[in-house]
Order: sequence, then C-alpha cells, then structure tokens
Amino acid sequence: MSLSLENTINQKMNNIFSKLGLDTKFAAVKVSDRPDLSDFQCNGALALAKIEHKNPREIASLIAAELQSDSSFAKISVDGPGFINISLSDDFIANNMDEIAQDERFGVAKVEKPITIVMDFGGPNVAKALHVGHLRSAVIGEAIQRIERFAGNKVISDVHLGDWGTPMGMILAEIINQDGDLSKTESYNIDEISAFYKKANIRCKEDEQAKEKARIITAELQNGKPEYRKAWQHLRKVSVDAIKKNYEALDAHFDLWLGESDAHETCGKIVALAAQKGISEVDDGATIIRLEGNKPPVILVKSDGGFGYQLTDIATIKMRYDDLHADEILYVVDKRQSLHFEQCFETADKLGIAPGVKLQHIGFGTVNGADGKPFKTRDGGVMNLEDLITLSKNKVRESIPTADEVDGYSEADIEKLVNQIAIGAIKFQDLKNNIASGYVFELDDFAKFEGKTGPYIQYAIARINSILRKAGEANIKEGKIVITNKEERDLALKIAQLNAIIIRAHNEKEPSVISDYAYTLAQSFSTFYNVSSIMNAETTEAAASRLKLAKMVRDILKQLLYLLGIEAPEVMLKKASAE
Repeated sequence: MSLSLENTINQKMNNIFSKLGLDTKFAAVKVSDRPDLSDFQCNGALALAKIEHKNPREIASLIAAELQSDSSFAKISVDGPGFINISLSDDFIANNMDEIAQDERFGVAKVEKPITIVMDFGGPNVAKALHVGHLRSAVIGEAIQRIERFAGNKVISDVHLGDWGTPMGMILAEIINQDGDLSKTESYNIDEISAFYKKANIRCKEDEQAKEKARIITAELQNGKPEYRKAWQHLRKVSVDAIKKNYEALDAHFDLWLGESDAHETCGKIVALAAQKGISEVDDGATIIRLEGNKPPVILVKSDGGFGYQLTDIATIKMRYDDLHADEILYVVDKRQSLHFEQCFETADKLGIAPGVKLQHIGFGTVNGADGKPFKTRDGGVMNLEDLITLSKNKVRESIPTADEVDGYSEADIEKLVNQIAIGAIKFQDLKNNIASGYVFELDDFAKFEGKTGPYIQYAIARINSILRKAGEANIKEGKIVITNKEERDLALKIAQLNAIIIRAHNEKEPSVISDYAYTLAQSFSTFYNVSSIMNAETTEAAASRLKLAKMVRDILKQLLYLLGIEAPEVMLKKASAE
C-alpha cells in the first residue's frame, strides 16, 4: 500500500464521493497546476456535471463542504467552472513524512499484479567493438529494467547477440583467405578478429565473388559444418568476453546472453507453422508473409534458401513466450528500426505464437555531435564506446584533484571516483532526455558540478553525507518532523511526489521522468538548507526534524540514481578552480 500524500487524499476523496453518491472514478487529485493557490486540485466535478445533470460548481461545492470538515486540510476552495483547490495542513504533511521515513520504499507502492517482462536491449554484433550507437540501448535498457523491478515486476533481460548472420561468414572467409584455412582461428584475440572483419567488409563491398563465398560459408555454418562451427564458437566466446567488459564499464547487466544462433532451430518451426496456417506463400523463389497496409512483406526464407532478417526476431518471440513465459516483451532499439518491429509484431500475431503478450518497441533517437549528426571521431569514423568513456574520464579528471593534491586518498580512490562521476555523467546526460529524441553529446558541459548533470546530483548526495556526519559529531539525533517554514514545507511536498513519479516512469517506460525529479528534488533541498540550518536551528526539535528530512532526501536521491544505473559516491572531490 502506498503511503504517498496523493493516495491518502484520494482515499479521503473516494469516501466523500461514495457518501455523496458520486462516481468514485472521478475522485482523484493531482498536484496543483497553480502551487501559489493550493497543493492539490480535483477536477472531478467537471466530468460529473454531464452525468449528474448539475452545474459543476454546485457539485464541487458539495464535495468542498465535506473536505472542510477534515482537519487534514488547511484550506479548501472552489474556483473557475468547478476546480476544487486543496491546501494541506502542516501537521498532515509532517505526519506523512514521518510515515515515509519509516518505509524502506519511501512510500512507493508496487504494482498490484506483477507480470513477467522480457527485455531485449544491447544488440551487439560479434567481432565488432561496441560503438556510441550502443550507448543508448544499454543505458536506457538498464534504467527501465531497474525501474520495472522496483515497481514489482519480474524482469528477464537478454542482450540478443548478432552472432549468426553473414558477418560470420565474411570473417571466416577472410581468415581462410589470409591463412589458407581456419587452423589458427583459436589463437586470435578480439583486436585481431575485429581487424579480419574490417578487411572482410571492404573486400565484400568491392568483390562480388568474395561476397558470394561469404554467403556460402554462412549457409554451411548454419547447417552445422564442424570446421566452421568450431571456429565460430571461438569468435563468439572472445567477442562476448570483450563485450561484457564494455557493459560492465557502463554497469549494464543482462540475465541472458542468447544470440540469433539460439533461435536457428525455432526459425524452421516458424516457417513450417506459417505454411500449416496457410499464411505464407512463395514469391519469386522466396517464402514470404504479406502484411496489412503498405508494409513490405516479411521474408521467411530467401530465394537462396537462407532465413530472412526478420525471422530470427519472430522465432525469438515464440521462444520468449514458450520458455520464459513472458507477459510483455520490450525492445529497446534505435527508432529507425520501427518498421522492422511492426513487421515482426504483426507476423507474430498472424502466427498466434505469443497470445496475450504485449509486444512493444521503445525506439530511441541518436547520440549526436555538435553538428547535429551522429557522434563521430575526429577522423569521421563511428566512435567506439570504450573511446567515449575514456574521453569522458579525461574530462572529469580536469575537475578532480590528484592523489598528490588531497590528503587521505590513494590513486585507486581517485580513479574510482573519476569512473563513478564519468559514467554517471554519461548516463545522466542521456537519461535526462526523452527517449525518442536524439541529443547532442556535450563533452564540455556534461561533467559540470552545476546545472542539470549527473555530477550535480552526486554532489548533492555527498553534501548531505557531510551534513549528516557533522550532525552526528554534534550529537544531533533525528526526531519527529515539524514544519516551521515555507522551505521545509516545499521540500516535504516535493518528497511526497515520489510515488507518482515512479509510477509514471514505469507506465511510460521513460527514465527522463526520474532524471527531472532527481534534479528538482536536489534543487529543493539546496533551497531548504540555505535557510533551514541544522547545526544552528532555533530549537532542538527543528534540528531533529531537519536532520530527518535531509537523510530522507539523501536516501531518495541515492535510490533514484540507482534506478538510472548511476552510483552515488560517498564523497565528491573537486579542484578549487572547478565549477
């Protein structure tokens, strides 16, 4: 059960609506559009007017009269055509804060009916280094994964490796071209494997015979030729080990490391099922399924006998329903792939392979440079993710003292802090933007300690840690919350929004909702603390109350950063010249 102020007020409203014989589905409040007039507002009377055949102000006045008898409310008014404005008493707010402070979830409710969500994000290709294009999938996917688990759902995440298509045949063909055979394959590391792929890619673009050879090897690999399978297993293992290091650096985690290869057998079953249901046909030598509207058909089997591009994802949907018992499958993939997923989802529906399962593509925009185009290296190539992280760390080092410049910290301590700030900065810069929008990667601004940045939130937490330590040294203890000024009240009301924020982020699959709230909560705390001293409080009770509020904000900010996949350092160090 949620302890949020909004839910508590809604319950009171529900009781009043029931007493007055009004439809309780309209008994809901929201944070006021005019905080200068009230804390919350209820617009239910406007919707009820048509049903009750009464003037909305008349209905609103009846509701307001009931509300005025409740001491939880300091002021009730009816404005405009029938808006009910609700201002809360300070005692009501303070008591709610005390309840939230005792709850490990800070008053946030879990979903009433938990479901199993399979999340598909990452999508790296074997033998290719992760590049900046993989950043958003990993960062957004990890955040949504954490939000869904916090909401109470079971999440199973799958990286979905690209490990089975033509690129595999291209690499094997290039190794054979250079070595004469595949005997040396198991000696190659990720850099050497990536070099083979780059050469193969160039060769196949320029030489049609090389392209055909790669296609034949791919088909023979998929058909189980032992020599190719053995070499492929090494390529896959070395690549996965390298990919895992990149994702570990981003603190992104997957439950499953399955790839396209794992769906190969099921692909054949899909082709057979489509024929059995009579929804496939042969067109110009290819087996296809036609779709509604102007969408291109799905190619199940190409004219050369190989499986089509969409078939792997369609087969994977079946596997996720059969093996993982998914209620919902989320794909966090570049929005430019929207047509692909529309085709896959419609085909899955035609086949009936995942009845009742919600299939959703969460499409994201691109990471861009200052020119508004996808972020590149100085020489115009696609930037590797590892290089982007290195650039970010170097930028953070400009603001962080070295071990020689600060007492009590080793080089390892400083490096850990640099990593926490850099990764936090990268992630927050991404997650403060709406998923569907692209954004400009601002290397000069993203790691600043001021403004809407990850380091600003991390610094706010570290600052509160320092406040709590000093209060402990002064033997100040937490106590019952009391509201003594406007800033305390505003901070408490901001804390009270947490439940609604988490629910919205969960419902909309939009981490930027949490980023925005974390930033405004940190700002509210700063405003509060500037006028609400703990060490020099007017009374012992005020000091104890403010200490509890400070700890609540610290713990909530840490939880919010965790949901975004960002660590919160215990302390933050910065050079005197740093902003």
